[in-house]
Amino acid sequence: MDSNVFKGKWMQLKGEAKKQWGKLTDDDLDVIDGEKDKLVGKLQERYGHTKDAAEVEYETWGRSYRD
Repeated sequence: MDSNVFKGKWMQLKGEAKKQWGKLTDDDLDVIDGEKDKLVGKLQERYGHTKDAAEVEYETWGRSYRD
């Protein structure tokens, strides 16, 4: 998903992100605030993913929410 689209839809996607990645807290989701890089960083932190693995996971998840 394009970063600008992701940022614009963040309020709608927050709940879906929480379902997908249950280790992310509400505070994490507030900090992420629709920024792809912050989400990727939190996935690395919470799940121990490499940056590349976290980006692949983000992209795979984001495909479900394209227009």
